[in-house]
Amino acid sequence: MGGLEKKKYERGSATNYITRNRARKKLQLSLPDFRRLCILKGIYPHEPKHKKKVNKGSTAARTFYLLKDIKFLLHEPIVNKFREYKVFVRKLRKAYGKSEWSTVERLKDNKPSYKLDHIVKERYPTFIDALRDLDDALSMCFLFSTFPRTGKCHVQTIQLCRRLAVEFLNYVIASRSLRKVFLSIKGIYYQAEVLGQPVTWITPYTFAHDHPTDVDYRVMATFTEFYTTLLGFVNFRLYQSLNLLYPPKIDGQADTELKPAEGKEYAMDSESYLEKLSALSASLARVVAPTHEDEVEMDEFPVEGETAEQMDARKKEQEALEKHKKLFEGLRFFLNREVPREPLAFIIRCFGGQVSWDKSLCIGATYDVSDPSITHQIVDRPRVEQQVVGRYYLQPQWVFDSVNAKLCLPVADYFPGVLLPPHLSPFVTEQEGDYVPPEKLKLLAMQRGENPDEESEEEEDEEEEEEDDNDKEEGEEEEEEEDESEKEEEMKLKKMEEQKTQSNKALPVKVTAGKLRLEDKQRLEQEQQSEEKRLAIMMMKKREKYLYKKIMFGKKRKVREANKLAAKRKAHDTAVKEEKKKSKKARRA
Repeated sequence: MGGLEKKKYERGSATNYITRNRARKKLQLSLPDFRRLCILKGIYPHEPKHKKKVNKGSTAARTFYLLKDIKFLLHEPIVNKFREYKVFVRKLRKAYGKSEWSTVERLKDNKPSYKLDHIVKERYPTFIDALRDLDDALSMCFLFSTFPRTGKCHVQTIQLCRRLAVEFLNYVIASRSLRKVFLSIKGIYYQAEVLGQPVTWITPYTFAHDHPTDVDYRVMATFTEFYTTLLGFVNFRLYQSLNLLYPPKIDGQADTELKPAEGKEYAMDSESYLEKLSALSASLARVVAPTHEDEVEMDEFPVEGETAEQMDARKKEQEALEKHKKLFEGLRFFLNREVPREPLAFIIRCFGGQVSWDKSLCIGATYDVSDPSITHQIVDRPRVEQQVVGRYYLQPQWVFDSVNAKLCLPVADYFPGVLLPPHLSPFVTEQEGDYVPPEKLKLLAMQRGENPDEESEEEEDEEEEEEDDNDKEEGEEEEEEEDESEKEEEMKLKKMEEQKTQSNKALPVKVTAGKLRLEDKQRLEQEQQSEEKRLAIMMMKKREKYLYKKIMFGKKRKVREANKLAAKRKAHDTAVKEEKKKSKKARRA
Protein backbone atom coordinates (compact mmCIF):
# COMPACT_ATOMS: atom_id res chain seq x y z
CA MET A 1 0.00 0.00 0.00
CA GLY A 2 1.54 3.31 -1.11
CA GLY A 3 1.99 6.40 1.01
CA LEU A 4 4.28 9.27 1.88
CA GLU A 5 7.81 8.32 2.85
CA LYS A 6 8.43 8.75 6.58
CA LYS A 7 11.55 10.82 7.16
CA LYS A 8 13.81 10.39 10.17
CA TYR A 9 13.86 12.91 13.05
CA GLU A 10 10.66 14.73 11.99
CA ARG A 11 8.34 13.43 14.71
CA GLY A 12 8.42 12.44 18.38
CA SER A 13 11.08 13.60 20.80
CA ALA A 14 13.29 15.01 18.02
CA THR A 15 10.76 17.83 17.41
CA ASN A 16 10.22 18.67 21.12
CA TYR A 17 13.75 20.02 21.65
CA ILE A 18 15.89 22.76 20.11
CA THR A 19 19.63 23.38 20.39
CA ARG A 20 20.94 26.55 22.05
CA ASN A 21 22.39 27.99 18.82
CA ARG A 22 19.13 27.49 16.92
CA ALA A 23 17.17 29.05 19.80
CA ARG A 24 19.53 32.03 19.84
CA LYS A 25 19.16 32.57 16.09
CA LYS A 26 15.38 32.26 16.38
CA LEU A 27 15.31 35.00 19.05
CA GLN A 28 18.06 37.05 17.27
CA LEU A 29 20.03 37.48 20.48
CA SER A 30 23.71 37.24 21.40
CA LEU A 31 24.78 34.46 23.79
CA PRO A 32 25.11 36.74 26.90
CA ASP A 33 21.66 38.28 26.23
CA PHE A 34 20.09 34.85 25.64
CA ARG A 35 21.61 33.54 28.89
CA ARG A 36 20.35 36.62 30.75
CA LEU A 37 16.84 36.25 29.35
CA CYS A 38 16.68 32.56 30.33
CA ILE A 39 17.79 33.35 33.90
CA LEU A 40 15.20 36.11 34.29
CA LYS A 41 12.37 33.98 32.87
CA GLY A 42 13.38 30.85 34.80
CA ILE A 43 14.03 28.70 31.70
CA TYR A 44 16.72 26.05 31.99
CA PRO A 45 18.29 23.49 29.61
CA HIS A 46 16.86 19.97 29.52
CA GLU A 47 18.60 16.62 29.06
CA PRO A 48 16.58 14.55 26.52
CA LYS A 49 15.89 10.92 27.32
CA HIS A 50 17.07 9.78 23.86
CA LYS A 51 19.84 12.28 23.18
CA LYS A 52 20.99 10.60 19.94
CA LYS A 53 17.49 10.80 18.40
CA VAL A 54 17.10 14.46 19.36
CA ASN A 55 20.63 15.20 18.06
CA LYS A 56 19.68 13.61 14.70
CA GLY A 57 22.02 10.65 15.06
CA SER A 58 25.00 12.72 16.23
CA THR A 59 26.75 12.15 19.57
CA ALA A 60 28.28 15.65 19.79
CA ALA A 61 27.82 17.51 23.08
CA ARG A 62 25.03 20.06 22.69
CA THR A 63 22.77 22.04 25.04
CA PHE A 64 19.03 21.47 24.46
CA TYR A 65 16.01 23.54 25.43
CA LEU A 66 12.32 22.66 25.15
CA LEU A 67 10.85 24.15 21.98
CA LYS A 68 7.70 25.34 23.83
CA ASP A 69 9.93 27.36 26.23
CA ILE A 70 11.67 29.13 23.33
CA LYS A 71 8.29 29.88 21.66
CA PHE A 72 7.20 31.32 25.02
CA LEU A 73 10.24 33.68 24.98
CA LEU A 74 9.37 35.04 21.50
CA HIS A 75 6.61 37.23 23.00
CA GLU A 76 8.70 38.62 25.89
CA PRO A 77 8.80 42.48 25.87
CA ILE A 78 12.25 42.54 27.51
CA VAL A 79 13.76 41.15 24.25
CA ASN A 80 12.92 44.48 22.56
CA LYS A 81 14.53 46.36 25.47
CA PHE A 82 17.74 44.35 24.98
CA ARG A 83 17.78 45.40 21.29
CA GLU A 84 17.10 49.03 22.22
CA TYR A 85 20.01 48.93 24.67
CA LYS A 86 22.35 47.61 21.95
CA VAL A 87 21.34 50.51 19.69
CA PHE A 88 21.88 52.95 22.61
CA VAL A 89 25.42 51.61 23.23
CA ARG A 90 26.27 51.88 19.51
CA LYS A 91 25.02 55.49 19.34
CA LEU A 92 26.85 56.42 22.56
CA ARG A 93 30.13 54.97 21.28
CA LYS A 94 29.71 56.91 18.04
CA ALA A 95 28.98 60.18 19.92
CA TYR A 96 32.06 59.68 22.13
CA GLY A 97 34.18 59.03 19.02
CA LYS A 98 33.00 62.28 17.42
CA SER A 99 33.30 64.23 20.73
CA GLU A 100 29.66 65.32 20.48
CA TRP A 101 29.15 65.95 24.22
CA SER A 102 25.66 67.37 23.94
CA THR A 103 24.56 64.16 22.13
CA VAL A 104 26.26 62.06 24.84
CA GLU A 105 24.31 63.88 27.58
CA ARG A 106 21.04 63.57 25.63
CA LEU A 107 21.57 59.82 25.08
CA LYS A 108 22.42 59.24 28.75
CA ASP A 109 19.23 61.03 29.81
CA ASN A 110 17.20 58.76 27.49
CA LYS A 111 18.96 55.52 28.44
CA PRO A 112 16.52 52.58 27.93
CA SER A 113 15.44 50.78 31.10
CA TYR A 114 13.12 47.88 31.90
CA LYS A 115 11.22 46.46 34.87
CA LEU A 116 10.92 42.86 36.02
CA ASP A 117 7.61 43.27 37.88
CA HIS A 118 5.59 41.33 35.29
CA ILE A 119 8.10 38.44 35.37
CA VAL A 120 7.82 38.16 39.17
CA LYS A 121 4.01 38.04 38.93
CA GLU A 122 4.25 35.52 36.09
CA ARG A 123 6.68 33.16 37.89
CA TYR A 124 4.95 33.40 41.30
CA PRO A 125 1.16 33.51 40.89
CA THR A 126 0.57 33.44 44.69
CA PHE A 127 2.49 34.94 47.61
CA ILE A 128 3.14 31.50 49.16
CA ASP A 129 4.92 30.46 45.92
CA ALA A 130 7.26 33.43 46.31
CA LEU A 131 7.97 32.54 49.97
CA ARG A 132 8.81 28.94 49.02
CA ASP A 133 11.42 30.19 46.54
CA LEU A 134 12.89 32.83 48.86
CA ASP A 135 15.90 30.79 50.12
CA ASP A 136 18.17 31.46 47.12
CA ALA A 137 17.07 35.09 46.83
CA LEU A 138 17.99 35.84 50.46
CA SER A 139 21.32 33.99 50.30
CA MET A 140 22.33 35.87 47.13
CA CYS A 141 21.26 39.27 48.50
CA PHE A 142 23.14 38.72 51.79
CA LEU A 143 26.23 37.68 49.79
CA PHE A 144 26.14 40.74 47.51
CA SER A 145 25.56 43.06 50.47
CA THR A 146 29.01 42.06 51.85
CA PHE A 147 30.90 42.75 48.59
CA PRO A 148 33.50 45.53 48.58
CA ARG A 149 32.92 48.48 46.26
CA THR A 150 35.21 47.34 43.47
CA GLY A 151 34.68 47.17 39.71
CA LYS A 152 33.33 43.60 39.89
CA CYS A 153 29.81 44.71 40.80
CA HIS A 154 27.76 47.93 40.58
CA VAL A 155 27.72 49.99 43.79
CA GLN A 156 23.96 50.55 43.41
CA THR A 157 23.36 46.76 43.40
CA ILE A 158 25.43 46.31 46.60
CA GLN A 159 23.52 49.14 48.34
CA LEU A 160 20.14 47.78 47.20
CA CYS A 161 21.00 44.26 48.45
CA ARG A 162 22.10 45.67 51.81
CA ARG A 163 18.87 47.68 52.19
CA LEU A 164 16.62 44.71 51.32
CA ALA A 165 18.58 42.37 53.64
CA VAL A 166 18.27 44.80 56.57
CA GLU A 167 14.54 45.23 55.89
CA PHE A 168 14.04 41.44 55.99
CA LEU A 169 16.04 41.11 59.24
CA ASN A 170 13.88 43.80 60.84
CA TYR A 171 10.73 41.95 59.76
CA VAL A 172 12.01 38.68 61.32
CA ILE A 173 12.70 40.59 64.58
CA ALA A 174 9.26 42.22 64.59
CA SER A 175 7.44 38.92 63.88
CA ARG A 176 9.78 36.83 66.11
CA SER A 177 9.83 34.14 63.43
CA LEU A 178 13.45 32.93 63.80
CA ARG A 179 13.65 29.20 64.71
CA LYS A 180 17.16 27.80 64.09
CA VAL A 181 20.75 29.06 63.86
CA PHE A 182 23.91 27.18 62.93
CA LEU A 183 27.51 28.38 62.67
CA SER A 184 29.28 26.56 59.83
CA ILE A 185 32.57 27.03 57.96
CA LYS A 186 30.73 28.67 55.03
CA GLY A 187 28.76 31.14 57.14
CA ILE A 188 25.79 31.40 59.51
CA TYR A 189 22.67 29.41 58.58
CA TYR A 190 19.32 30.82 59.73
CA GLN A 191 15.83 29.35 59.50
CA ALA A 192 12.70 31.43 60.02
CA GLU A 193 9.05 30.43 59.82
CA VAL A 194 7.39 33.07 57.63
CA LEU A 195 3.60 32.68 57.41
CA GLY A 196 3.93 28.94 58.05
CA GLN A 197 6.68 28.44 55.43
CA PRO A 198 10.23 27.54 56.56
CA VAL A 199 12.75 29.93 54.95
CA THR A 200 16.46 29.01 55.25
CA TRP A 201 19.32 31.29 54.19
CA ILE A 202 23.05 31.69 54.78
CA THR A 203 24.96 34.88 55.58
CA PRO A 204 28.75 35.05 55.09
CA TYR A 205 31.08 36.09 57.90
CA THR A 206 32.31 39.68 57.81
CA PHE A 207 35.86 38.98 56.68
CA ALA A 208 37.89 40.84 54.07
CA HIS A 209 36.53 39.74 50.68
CA ASP A 210 38.80 38.32 48.00
CA HIS A 211 37.13 37.96 44.59
CA PRO A 212 37.73 34.48 43.11
CA THR A 213 38.83 34.43 39.48
CA ASP A 214 36.81 31.36 38.41
CA VAL A 215 33.37 32.91 39.09
CA ASP A 216 31.30 34.60 36.38
CA TYR A 217 29.98 37.72 38.14
CA ARG A 218 27.75 38.66 35.19
CA VAL A 219 25.63 35.51 35.69
CA MET A 220 25.46 36.16 39.45
CA ALA A 221 24.51 39.80 38.84
CA THR A 222 21.64 38.69 36.53
CA PHE A 223 20.27 36.37 39.25
CA THR A 224 20.63 39.21 41.80
CA GLU A 225 18.77 41.61 39.49
CA PHE A 226 15.74 39.29 39.56
CA TYR A 227 16.07 38.39 43.25
CA THR A 228 16.17 42.04 44.38
CA THR A 229 12.87 42.69 42.56
CA LEU A 230 11.33 39.59 44.14
CA LEU A 231 12.58 40.48 47.63
CA GLY A 232 11.22 44.04 47.28
CA PHE A 233 7.73 42.63 46.58
CA VAL A 234 7.97 40.12 49.44
CA ASN A 235 9.23 42.67 51.99
CA PHE A 236 6.39 45.07 51.12
CA ARG A 237 3.77 42.34 51.58
CA LEU A 238 5.32 41.06 54.84
CA TYR A 239 5.45 44.58 56.35
CA GLN A 240 1.80 45.12 55.39
CA SER A 241 0.82 41.87 57.15
CA LEU A 242 2.32 43.17 60.44
CA ASN A 243 0.82 46.68 60.16
CA LEU A 244 4.33 48.18 59.71
CA LEU A 245 5.24 51.16 57.54
CA TYR A 246 7.11 50.41 54.31
CA PRO A 247 9.79 51.63 53.61
CA PRO A 248 10.48 50.95 57.32
CA LYS A 249 10.77 53.83 59.76
CA ILE A 250 12.16 53.73 63.28
CA ASP A 251 9.63 54.31 66.05
CA GLY A 252 9.57 57.97 67.25
CA GLN A 253 10.63 57.17 70.82
CA ALA A 254 13.47 54.87 69.66
CA ASP A 255 14.62 57.48 67.13
CA THR A 256 15.23 60.06 69.86
CA GLU A 257 17.24 57.49 71.88
CA LEU A 258 19.47 56.72 68.88
CA LYS A 259 20.28 60.37 68.09
CA PRO A 260 23.99 61.02 68.75
CA ALA A 261 25.25 63.90 70.84
CA GLU A 262 26.09 67.21 69.14
CA GLY A 263 29.32 67.08 67.16
CA LYS A 264 29.45 63.27 67.28
CA GLU A 265 27.69 62.31 64.03
CA TYR A 266 28.47 58.78 62.81
CA ALA A 267 27.48 59.27 59.17
CA MET A 268 25.88 61.68 56.70
CA ASP A 269 22.13 62.24 57.02
CA SER A 270 21.52 60.27 53.80
CA GLU A 271 23.38 57.22 55.22
CA SER A 272 22.51 57.47 58.93
CA TYR A 273 18.91 56.27 58.33
CA LEU A 274 20.07 52.91 56.89
CA GLU A 275 22.80 52.68 59.57
CA LYS A 276 20.19 53.08 62.32
CA LEU A 277 18.00 50.41 60.70
CA SER A 278 20.93 48.01 60.28
CA ALA A 279 21.81 48.43 63.98
CA LEU A 280 18.72 46.20 64.66
CA SER A 281 18.32 47.67 68.15
CA ALA A 282 15.21 49.83 67.65
CA SER A 283 11.56 48.90 67.07
CA LEU A 284 9.79 49.90 63.83
CA ALA A 285 6.94 52.40 63.40
CA ARG A 286 3.45 51.05 62.69
CA VAL A 287 0.73 52.34 60.37
CA VAL A 288 -1.82 52.38 63.21
CA ALA A 289 -0.50 52.73 66.77
CA PRO A 290 -1.19 49.50 68.74
CA THR A 291 -3.59 49.75 71.68
CA HIS A 292 -2.61 47.82 74.81
CA GLU A 293 -5.62 45.70 75.72
CA ASP A 294 -6.03 42.78 78.09
CA GLU A 295 -5.21 39.44 76.49
CA VAL A 296 -8.40 37.64 75.52
CA GLU A 297 -8.45 33.85 75.22
CA MET A 298 -9.64 32.77 71.79
CA ASP A 299 -12.22 30.03 71.39
CA GLU A 300 -10.73 26.85 69.96
CA PHE A 301 -12.79 24.63 67.72
CA PRO A 302 -11.63 21.08 66.88
CA VAL A 303 -10.53 20.45 63.31
CA GLU A 304 -12.61 17.93 61.40
CA GLY A 305 -11.24 14.40 61.90
CA GLU A 306 -8.90 15.46 64.73
CA THR A 307 -8.88 13.42 67.94
CA ALA A 308 -8.60 14.85 71.47
CA GLU A 309 -4.99 13.60 71.75
CA GLN A 310 -3.99 15.33 68.52
CA MET A 311 -5.66 18.53 69.72
CA ASP A 312 -3.75 18.39 73.04
CA ALA A 313 -0.47 17.73 71.19
CA ARG A 314 -1.10 20.73 68.91
CA LYS A 315 -1.91 22.91 71.92
CA LYS A 316 1.32 21.84 73.69
CA GLU A 317 3.33 22.53 70.54
CA GLN A 318 1.81 26.02 70.30
CA GLU A 319 2.61 26.73 73.96
CA ALA A 320 6.22 25.53 73.46
CA LEU A 321 6.52 27.82 70.41
CA GLU A 322 5.24 30.84 72.36
CA LYS A 323 7.72 30.05 75.15
CA HIS A 324 10.55 29.77 72.59
CA LYS A 325 9.66 33.19 71.15
CA LYS A 326 10.10 34.75 74.64
CA LEU A 327 13.39 32.94 75.37
CA PHE A 328 15.44 36.09 76.18
CA GLU A 329 12.55 38.26 77.39
CA GLY A 330 13.55 40.32 80.42
CA LEU A 331 17.31 39.81 79.78
CA ARG A 332 19.65 42.68 78.93
CA PHE A 333 22.79 41.90 76.95
CA PHE A 334 25.94 43.89 76.33
CA LEU A 335 28.24 42.95 73.43
CA ASN A 336 31.98 43.46 73.73
CA ARG A 337 33.97 44.92 70.84
CA GLU A 338 35.52 41.58 69.77
CA VAL A 339 32.26 39.63 69.20
CA PRO A 340 30.28 39.68 65.88
CA ARG A 341 27.72 42.40 66.57
CA GLU A 342 25.09 41.97 63.83
CA PRO A 343 24.27 38.22 64.14
CA LEU A 344 24.18 38.38 67.96
CA ALA A 345 22.05 41.54 68.02
CA PHE A 346 19.67 39.98 65.45
CA ILE A 347 19.25 36.70 67.40
CA ILE A 348 18.85 38.35 70.83
CA ARG A 349 16.22 40.79 69.51
CA CYS A 350 14.35 37.96 67.73
CA PHE A 351 13.73 36.28 71.10
CA GLY A 352 12.65 39.34 73.07
CA GLY A 353 15.98 40.37 74.63
CA GLN A 354 17.45 43.87 74.79
CA VAL A 355 20.95 44.43 73.41
CA SER A 356 23.53 47.20 73.32
CA TRP A 357 27.24 47.77 72.65
CA ASP A 358 29.93 50.40 72.95
CA LYS A 359 28.86 53.73 71.38
CA SER A 360 32.20 54.07 69.56
CA LEU A 361 31.67 50.70 67.84
CA CYS A 362 28.46 51.36 65.91
CA ILE A 363 25.41 53.60 65.82
CA GLY A 364 22.35 52.35 67.72
CA ALA A 365 23.72 51.67 71.22
CA THR A 366 20.88 52.09 73.76
CA TYR A 367 22.77 51.75 77.10
CA ASP A 368 26.37 51.74 78.36
CA VAL A 369 28.54 48.94 79.83
CA SER A 370 28.20 50.51 83.30
CA ASP A 371 24.39 50.00 83.31
CA PRO A 372 23.55 48.00 86.49
CA SER A 373 20.55 46.27 84.84
CA ILE A 374 22.75 44.28 82.37
CA THR A 375 22.28 40.54 83.03
CA HIS A 376 24.62 39.00 80.41
CA GLN A 377 27.82 40.34 78.86
CA ILE A 378 29.05 38.52 75.74
CA VAL A 379 32.86 38.38 75.58
CA ASP A 380 35.34 36.45 73.45
CA ARG A 381 38.63 36.75 75.33
CA PRO A 382 40.40 34.39 77.77
CA ARG A 383 39.58 36.41 80.89
CA VAL A 384 37.87 39.66 81.91
CA GLU A 385 39.86 41.97 84.20
CA GLN A 386 37.10 44.03 85.84
CA GLN A 387 33.94 42.00 86.47
CA VAL A 388 30.64 43.35 87.78
CA VAL A 389 28.86 41.35 90.49
CA GLY A 390 25.48 39.90 89.42
CA ARG A 391 26.37 39.76 85.71
CA TYR A 392 27.13 36.64 83.65
CA TYR A 393 30.20 36.86 81.39
CA LEU A 394 29.66 34.36 78.57
CA GLN A 395 31.13 33.32 75.23
CA PRO A 396 29.01 34.02 72.08
CA GLN A 397 28.21 30.32 71.49
CA TRP A 398 25.86 30.33 74.50
CA VAL A 399 23.37 32.50 72.57
CA PHE A 400 23.35 30.22 69.50
CA ASP A 401 23.15 26.98 71.52
CA SER A 402 20.35 28.32 73.74
CA VAL A 403 18.25 29.22 70.68
CA ASN A 404 18.68 25.72 69.20
CA ALA A 405 17.99 24.01 72.56
CA LYS A 406 14.85 26.19 73.06
CA LEU A 407 15.94 26.95 76.64
CA CYS A 408 18.57 29.02 78.44
CA LEU A 409 21.43 26.53 78.88
CA PRO A 410 23.56 26.34 82.07
CA VAL A 411 26.13 29.15 81.94
CA ALA A 412 28.99 27.21 83.60
CA ASP A 413 30.05 25.59 80.28
CA TYR A 414 30.37 28.97 78.51
CA PHE A 415 32.44 31.10 80.91
CA PRO A 416 35.43 33.00 79.40
CA GLY A 417 38.46 30.76 78.84
CA VAL A 418 36.45 27.52 79.31
CA LEU A 419 36.68 24.83 76.59
CA LEU A 420 33.34 25.08 74.78
CA PRO A 421 31.00 22.10 74.22
CA PRO A 422 30.42 20.96 70.60
CA HIS A 423 28.09 23.19 68.54
CA LEU A 424 25.39 20.76 67.34
CA SER A 425 23.44 21.36 64.13
CA PRO A 426 19.67 21.87 64.66
CA PHE A 427 19.06 20.85 61.02
CA VAL A 428 20.04 17.20 61.72
CA THR A 429 17.26 14.89 62.95
CA GLU A 430 18.54 11.49 64.08
CA GLN A 431 16.47 8.50 63.02
CA GLU A 432 16.33 5.03 64.56
CA GLY A 433 19.72 3.31 64.33
CA ASP A 434 21.67 6.55 63.80
CA TYR A 435 24.54 7.57 66.04
CA VAL A 436 23.42 10.16 68.61
CA PRO A 437 26.27 12.06 70.31
CA PRO A 438 26.17 12.14 74.14
CA GLU A 439 25.83 15.96 74.06
CA LYS A 440 22.58 15.60 72.09
CA LEU A 441 21.28 13.01 74.57
CA LYS A 442 22.13 15.39 77.41
CA LEU A 443 20.28 18.20 75.63
CA LEU A 444 17.18 16.03 75.06
CA ALA A 445 17.20 15.10 78.77
CA MET A 446 17.32 18.82 79.70
CA GLN A 447 14.38 19.54 77.38
CA ARG A 448 12.40 16.80 79.16
CA GLY A 449 13.12 18.54 82.49
CA GLU A 450 15.75 16.11 83.78
CA ASN A 451 19.12 17.14 85.24
CA PRO A 452 21.85 15.03 83.60
CA ASP A 453 24.72 17.04 85.19
CA GLU A 454 24.01 15.63 88.68
CA GLU A 455 24.01 12.05 87.36
CA SER A 456 27.29 12.56 85.48
CA GLU A 457 28.91 14.13 88.60
CA GLU A 458 27.81 11.16 90.72
CA GLU A 459 29.25 8.74 88.14
CA GLU A 460 32.57 10.65 88.10
CA ASP A 461 32.78 10.55 91.93
CA GLU A 462 32.09 6.81 91.91
CA GLU A 463 34.78 6.30 89.26
CA GLU A 464 37.31 8.30 91.29
CA GLU A 465 36.53 6.24 94.42
CA GLU A 466 36.92 3.03 92.44
CA GLU A 467 40.26 4.25 91.06
CA ASP A 468 41.55 5.05 94.58
CA ASP A 469 40.40 1.61 95.80
CA ASN A 470 42.06 -0.02 92.80
CA ASP A 471 45.36 1.77 93.53
CA LYS A 472 45.29 0.51 97.14
CA GLU A 473 44.31 -3.00 96.08
CA GLU A 474 47.09 -3.12 93.48
CA GLY A 475 49.71 -2.55 96.19
CA GLU A 476 48.23 -5.29 98.40
CA GLU A 477 47.83 -7.68 95.46
CA GLU A 478 51.52 -7.44 94.53
CA GLU A 479 52.51 -8.73 98.01
CA GLU A 480 49.85 -11.46 97.95
CA GLU A 481 50.89 -12.65 94.46
CA GLU A 482 54.38 -13.57 95.69
CA ASP A 483 52.95 -15.78 98.51
CA GLU A 484 50.37 -17.33 96.16
CA SER A 485 52.98 -18.28 93.55
CA GLU A 486 54.85 -20.38 96.14
CA LYS A 487 51.63 -22.08 97.27
CA GLU A 488 50.62 -22.82 93.63
CA GLU A 489 53.90 -24.65 93.00
CA GLU A 490 53.35 -26.86 96.06
CA MET A 491 49.77 -27.61 94.96
CA LYS A 492 50.92 -28.62 91.47
CA LEU A 493 53.41 -31.10 92.89
CA LYS A 494 50.71 -32.65 95.13
CA LYS A 495 48.28 -32.97 92.17
CA MET A 496 50.89 -34.69 90.03
CA GLU A 497 51.53 -37.25 92.81
CA GLU A 498 47.75 -37.89 93.20
CA GLN A 499 47.32 -38.40 89.43
CA LYS A 500 50.08 -41.02 89.45
CA THR A 501 48.39 -42.99 92.26
CA GLN A 502 44.90 -42.74 90.59
CA SER A 503 46.19 -44.04 87.25
CA ASN A 504 47.20 -47.28 88.93
CA LYS A 505 43.63 -47.82 90.23
CA ALA A 506 40.70 -48.92 88.00
CA LEU A 507 38.18 -46.23 86.91
CA PRO A 508 34.73 -46.66 88.60
CA VAL A 509 31.56 -46.67 86.32
CA LYS A 510 28.67 -44.42 87.48
CA VAL A 511 25.06 -43.84 86.27
CA THR A 512 23.79 -40.25 86.72
CA ALA A 513 20.12 -39.16 86.66
CA GLY A 514 18.93 -37.17 83.59
CA LYS A 515 18.08 -33.45 83.86
CA LEU A 516 14.76 -31.98 82.67
CA ARG A 517 15.36 -29.27 80.00
CA LEU A 518 12.60 -26.64 79.81
CA GLU A 519 11.69 -25.24 76.39
CA ASP A 520 12.13 -21.49 75.91
CA LYS A 521 8.89 -20.37 74.20
CA GLN A 522 10.24 -16.93 73.28
CA ARG A 523 13.30 -18.46 71.58
CA LEU A 524 11.10 -20.92 69.67
CA GLU A 525 8.90 -18.04 68.41
CA GLN A 526 11.96 -16.11 67.25
CA GLU A 527 13.29 -19.18 65.40
CA GLN A 528 9.90 -19.69 63.74
CA GLN A 529 9.73 -16.02 62.65
CA SER A 530 13.27 -16.11 61.22
CA GLU A 531 12.43 -19.31 59.31
CA GLU A 532 9.23 -17.73 57.90
CA LYS A 533 11.24 -14.66 56.87
CA ARG A 534 13.86 -16.83 55.14
CA LEU A 535 11.14 -18.70 53.22
CA ALA A 536 9.42 -15.42 52.24
CA ILE A 537 12.74 -14.12 50.83
CA MET A 538 13.15 -17.36 48.88
CA MET A 539 9.67 -16.91 47.31
CA MET A 540 10.43 -13.33 46.17
CA LYS A 541 10.85 -12.42 42.51
CA LYS A 542 14.38 -11.74 41.31
CA ARG A 543 13.84 -7.96 41.04
CA GLU A 544 12.13 -7.73 44.47
CA LYS A 545 14.89 -9.81 46.05
CA TYR A 546 17.53 -7.48 44.56
CA LEU A 547 15.74 -4.41 45.98
CA TYR A 548 15.31 -6.09 49.38
CA LYS A 549 19.02 -6.97 49.52
CA LYS A 550 19.90 -3.40 48.57
CA ILE A 551 17.69 -1.99 51.38
CA MET A 552 19.15 -4.41 53.94
CA PHE A 553 22.70 -3.61 52.82
CA GLY A 554 21.98 0.12 53.31
CA LYS A 555 20.61 -0.52 56.81
CA LYS A 556 23.62 -2.65 57.78
CA ARG A 557 26.00 -0.01 56.47
CA LYS A 558 24.18 2.63 58.53
CA VAL A 559 24.54 0.48 61.67
CA ARG A 560 28.25 -0.10 60.91
CA GLU A 561 28.84 3.65 60.54
CA ALA A 562 26.96 4.37 63.80
CA ASN A 563 29.04 1.72 65.64
CA LYS A 564 32.24 3.15 64.15
CA LEU A 565 31.36 6.66 65.38
CA ALA A 566 30.41 5.31 68.82
CA ALA A 567 33.76 3.46 69.06
CA LYS A 568 35.65 6.63 68.04
CA ARG A 569 33.81 8.63 70.68
CA LYS A 570 34.51 5.99 73.34
CA ALA A 571 38.23 6.02 72.48
CA HIS A 572 38.25 9.84 72.68
CA ASP A 573 36.48 9.85 76.07
CA THR A 574 38.88 7.25 77.53
CA ALA A 575 41.87 9.28 76.30
CA VAL A 576 40.46 12.43 77.95
CA LYS A 577 39.86 10.52 81.22
CA GLU A 578 43.42 9.18 81.22
CA GLU A 579 44.79 12.69 80.72
CA LYS A 580 42.67 13.90 83.67
CA LYS A 581 43.99 11.04 85.84
CA LYS A 582 47.61 11.90 84.95
CA SER A 583 47.08 15.59 85.72
CA LYS A 584 45.45 14.70 89.09
CA LYS A 585 48.31 12.37 90.00
CA ALA A 586 50.83 15.07 89.04
CA ARG A 587 49.03 17.59 91.29
CA ARG A 588 48.99 15.16 94.22
CA ALA A 589 52.69 14.42 93.73
